Amino acid sequence: MNRPVAPQLGAVHNPILVALDVPDADRAMTLVSRLAPVVGGFKIGKELFTSAGPEIVRRVRAAGAPVFLDLKFHDIPNTVARAVAVAVRLDVQMLTIHASGGLEMMRAAAESAQAAASQAGVNAPLLLAVTVLTSMDSAALGETGCDTNVGRQVERLASLAVKAGIGGLVCSPLEIAMLRQVLPSRIQLVTPGIRTGADAGDDQKRTLSPREALQAGANWLVIGRPITAAADPRAAAEGIVQSLG
Repeated sequence: MNRPVAPQLGAVHNPILVALDVPDADRAMTLVSRLAPVVGGFKIGKELFTSAGPEIVRRVRAAGAPVFLDLKFHDIPNTVARAVAVAVRLDVQMLTIHASGGLEMMRAAAESAQAAASQAGVNAPLLLAVTVLTSMDSAALGETGCDTNVGRQVERLASLAVKAGIGGLVCSPLEIAMLRQVLPSRIQLVTPGIRTGADAGDDQKRTLSPREALQAGANWLVIGRPITAAADPRAAAEGIVQSLG
């Protein structure tokens, strides 16, 4: 899998992916114009994509920024493979699927990403498997009939994703160190649930600070509200980057 090329601050890799969790394209592009020079890329999730469609991906890419398309595909293998192919043709740099979709679905997604990239003449995106959502704790897992030990469930799904040929994982900060002990070093870890310590309480239950997450072994940090809800988003982003040094 090809690693997405992120903007650099000097000679230092910039791991910050800003979550554009806003309801419309105008707000999203305002954030992109302010933040593109100081962050590593932008995550487009379900809310923004449902509102603005594929065109928002094209606009962010036209601004020169990498895109992490976080739609968490989870369906029968053929449907997911087709959706992945369409996303690849949008020239996104990262793309998510649910590991709970199973081995066959993940293999179909990985094969589709490579084939579509070859046909389109673009780099294949880093395909990421979502293990356990960062909003879920042991009680929530138990309600779904899964193993109530979050770490065991994450490890089980992570191992299945590696077997399927997936290049990276989305995981809670609190599972990073464990995964680094059991997974090949080539597997990239993308970590949401990043909080700075000054954030109001929200639905993320398993969090770390940006520096803690990188020290644990994360490659990429998905950061939303600590930047986008700040009075000065660019200053907030720059402050986080400086804290990583």
